Amino acid sequence: MKNKYRDLIDQTFEFPQDEFRTEDDELYFHDIPLMEIIKQYGTPLKITYLPKITSQIQRAKRMFNVAIAKTDYRGTYNYCYCTKSSHFSFVLEEALKNDINLETSSAFDINLVEELLEMGLIDKNIFIVCNGFKRQQYIDNIVNLYANGFGNIIPVIDNKNEMQMLDEAVQQASVGHAPMKLGIRIAAEEEPKFDFYTSRLGIRYNDIVSFYEEKIKDNPRYTFKMLHFFINTGIRDTAYYWNELAKCVNVYCDLKKLCPNLDSLNIGGGFPPKTSLAANFDYEYMAEEILAQIKNICTLRGVEEPNIFTEFGSFTVGESGATLYSILDQKQQNDRELWYMIDSSFITTLPDTWGINQRFIMLPINHWDSEYQRVFLGGLTCDSEDYYNADSHANAIFLPKLQKDDPLYIGFFHTGAYQESLGGYGGIQHCLIPAPKHIIIDKDEDGEYTTKLFAKEQSHKSMLKILGY
Repeated sequence: MKNKYRDLIDQTFEFPQDEFRTEDDELYFHDIPLMEIIKQYGTPLKITYLPKITSQIQRAKRMFNVAIAKTDYRGTYNYCYCTKSSHFSFVLEEALKNDINLETSSAFDINLVEELLEMGLIDKNIFIVCNGFKRQQYIDNIVNLYANGFGNIIPVIDNKNEMQMLDEAVQQASVGHAPMKLGIRIAAEEEPKFDFYTSRLGIRYNDIVSFYEEKIKDNPRYTFKMLHFFINTGIRDTAYYWNELAKCVNVYCDLKKLCPNLDSLNIGGGFPPKTSLAANFDYEYMAEEILAQIKNICTLRGVEEPNIFTEFGSFTVGESGATLYSILDQKQQNDRELWYMIDSSFITTLPDTWGINQRFIMLPINHWDSEYQRVFLGGLTCDSEDYYNADSHANAIFLPKLQKDDPLYIGFFHTGAYQESLGGYGGIQHCLIPAPKHIIIDKDEDGEYTTKLFAKEQSHKSMLKILGY
C-alpha cells in the first residue's frame, strides 16, 4: 500500500528535481542537507542561497541572447535587477557580480545606489532605470546622481507633472555635461479580472506622442531613449499579453519616427519564479516569441528593432530563498480539520500568503517515509488570517503524520522576493512575534556549502525600544 509521503510526491510530480532531492528520509535543497542546517541554527529560520541569484541572471541572459541569434534580432539585451524585490546587501553584491543594471522605485533607492558606488560594486556607466510615481525628494536624488556623472540614469516619466518637476530640478543643478536620458512609461490596460481598466502607473497610450512633442522634443536638456511597458500580471503566454505588447511596440514605432534617438524598449518584469513542483513555464519560448513579435511589428513599420531591457526582480532573487519551520503540535478542531501549528507566523514571515494568497513550494524536511494526512497550517498569532490551507498545485495540504518525540520540520521554498520588506524586517511584528534568524548559504571553490549568520532572531528588547519602552 503506497501511503507514505514519498509515494504521494512520486505519484504527483517528476521527482527529484534540479533543486530538490531526498536522502535517508530527509530533504536536500541545492544539495544542502536541511536537517543539518536546522540542527545548527534551529527554527524558525530564513535562508538565502546566493548561487541561485547568479544562476538565474545568467539563465535569463543566455535565453535572450539565444533568442536574439535565432530571430536575427538587431538590438541588444540589457538585464536590470529591480531592487525592491530584495534590498539586502548580500543580494546586491551577488547580483552585481554578473554585469547587470539596476531599476529603482523610490528616493531611498538612489541613496542605496550611492552606497553601492562607495563600496566599489558599481561604476557610473551602469544603467539606472528610475520608475515609480516621483515625489520631489526622489527627483532631487535622481538629478544628484546625474550631476555626479551617472550618464546612464534614466528617469521614466510616470505622469505629466513629473516632467515639469524634473526640468526645474535639472535647471537648478546647472549640469554642463550631456543631456539627461529620459523614458516614458505606458499605462497598460489591465486584464478584465482587475478592479480597474487601466494601470495607475504611466501615461495613456493616446497621450504619449503629443506629450513627447510638447514637453520633450525641443528641450535640449534631454534625449528621449526609452519606452517602458509593464503589465501587473507579468509575462504570460496569453492573448491579453500579446495584444498589449503589440500596442506598445506600435507606439514605439510612432515615436521612433519622430525621435531618432529613441532606441530602447523596456518590457519590465514578469518572468515568474518557480512556485510549484508542477511548474511548466516555457521561459525559452517566451523570450524568443517576444523578440520575434517585436521584430515583426518593427519590420512592418519600417523601424529598426529596439534594444531590450528587462527588470526581473522575483525571477532574480525569489528562488534563492527558503523559510523553515517546526510543527509545534496538532489540533483537531472538528471531524475534518486537523491543524498543524508552526513555530512562527505566516503574517510576519510570509506576508504574501495572506496578503495576495500567494502559494509557494511547501515540503517536509524530514519523515518522507511516514504516512501522510491532510492538514491545515496555523501561525502563532491570534489572527484568523494567519493560516495556510492550500498548496500551489492543489486545494489541499498533505504532510507526514506527527511522531512522538521526533518533531516534523517543513520548508517553504522560493520565498526570496519581497517577504522581508513586506513583513517589516527589523520592525514591529504582528502580535510581537519575533522575526526569525536569517542565514546566508554560499558554496566555496571546492563546491562545499558554507553558512553565515546574517541576523539573529529578533529580541524583545529591540521591539520594546522601537515601541518607546
